[in-house]
Amino acid sequence: MRRGHAYELGLIIVAALTAVALISLGLGWAEAVLLMLCLLLARHAWHLVQLARLIRRQHRLVPPFPKGIWGDIYRAIGQYQQRGRKGRKRQVRFFRRFREAANSVPDALVVLDKNRRIEWANPAAQVLMDLSWPRDEGKSLIEVFEHPELADYISAGEYARPLEVAPAHNRSLMLSIRVAPFGERKKQRLVVGRDITKIFHLNLIRRDFVANASHELRTPLTVITGFLETLADSAQTPSNHRRPLTLMQHQAERMRNIIEDLLTLSRLEMDEHVLEIAPVDVPCELEQIVADASALSGGRHQFSIDIDSELLLLGKNNELRSAFSNLLFNAVKHTPPGSHIQLVWTDTPSGPIFLVEDDGPGIEPEHIPRLTERFYRVDKARSRASGGTGLGLAIVKHVLSRHDARLAVASEPGEGTTFTCHFPPGNALSASQLEHRAEAAASALGASA
Repeated sequence: MRRGHAYELGLIIVAALTAVALISLGLGWAEAVLLMLCLLLARHAWHLVQLARLIRRQHRLVPPFPKGIWGDIYRAIGQYQQRGRKGRKRQVRFFRRFREAANSVPDALVVLDKNRRIEWANPAAQVLMDLSWPRDEGKSLIEVFEHPELADYISAGEYARPLEVAPAHNRSLMLSIRVAPFGERKKQRLVVGRDITKIFHLNLIRRDFVANASHELRTPLTVITGFLETLADSAQTPSNHRRPLTLMQHQAERMRNIIEDLLTLSRLEMDEHVLEIAPVDVPCELEQIVADASALSGGRHQFSIDIDSELLLLGKNNELRSAFSNLLFNAVKHTPPGSHIQLVWTDTPSGPIFLVEDDGPGIEPEHIPRLTERFYRVDKARSRASGGTGLGLAIVKHVLSRHDARLAVASEPGEGTTFTCHFPPGNALSASQLEHRAEAAASALGASA
């Protein structure tokens, strides 16, 4: 038996003996029992009031505790208070370490509440975004860090790609803004601003160098190609020179393709934020691309075509043609004769997709993340034999990025490869919708005339 319970039992026994004594003094049983009950209730009420007073004043319950069951209650509450104090101390230490770590990060960190207002920011935000906490606490991020594209970027909720901005307070900086939802129901936002000024300038230098070098190489290459054609077609050229001339022409053509692809990449990068979109008749373009791929194959591959003839796309015609043709031509170049190639253009609930699937040798998993890098080759010997430039998938990546689309690659060694372009649902357009728009525009023009 616990000490507290033994103590309560002792009190009951004492109360019973006291009641007997009272009865012997002339009181009745009922009066004696009622009197003892009142005394016991008064004792419990006194302890209850004392406990409520201590809790209300947030006093720590420390020994000595009362005896009996009230001692057990005080002791349990004291232990609970002690655990709570330890938990709060751990939280304070963790919060302090988190704050120190966040303050030491060179990137700007800004926490937004569900109303997109500033809750907290680290010191780096002052330097990079001219945003100070607690000075700007409760203010809208758009008001403090003004940029025309930031409001749309945050409200859109599509944070797969960072936003590159030059802050108004320091135009010499270039920031990469990323947003990560967190908290209950992902209502809050963590905004991360990273200084990419050096990387941005290096990319500009690289881009300018590639564009200028590619442009300057075109003229001498054109001259060399012209002389090679003249020598190859001349009747005075010795027969033993024919084969070297043919090889030189082949390599000159390969160099011309590389230069053209480099110039295409440079144009895509320089026009990164400028995209004039219009309805693109994708089915018509794909018919021509398939015809070119069949000619390239020379009957060595089997093609399966599934094209939604009513599905158009808002975008830039020449860029989309370049991306689609690169994917299909790659399937022809990098699969052995007899391979089956499937092309699909269709609409899905998540948006239009363009798919090229082959049953070729496939790609090892470690190569897939690097496929869109410039000049990256899975099999260098086979790629050079097929005449590839190593820039096709880099062009595809840039084109899709400019159209807010993404490229997915699925492959297993020995089981083929599937390249899928996923476009946003808002870019889809049916032929009937385009015709209806044309009719409405013509009607409006006639009415105004």
